[in-house]
Amino acid sequence: MAKKTIYLRDKYVLEDFYLAVRTNRLDSLHVPHSDVFFVRAALREKTGTLYPLDVVEKAMRQEGWNESRTVTPYTGK
Repeated sequence: MAKKTIYLRDKYVLEDFYLAVRTNRLDSLHVPHSDVFFVRAALREKTGTLYPLDVVEKAMRQEGWNESRTVTPYTGK
């Protein structure tokens, strides 16, 4: 049987993490990369809107970001 991935809820990140530790389900927990948290904070600063983590991560992936490499910033050249 395939393991179900558990995504952290925006308002309960620590609670969800510790629940996964207590129930021995860490291997199925999806913790967003720190880049996602930084981008979300920057978006909130610029727009005043707090976007959900999964929405920010999906948008970043659609723009070419992934956890295994660094995206070179666009310089306009």
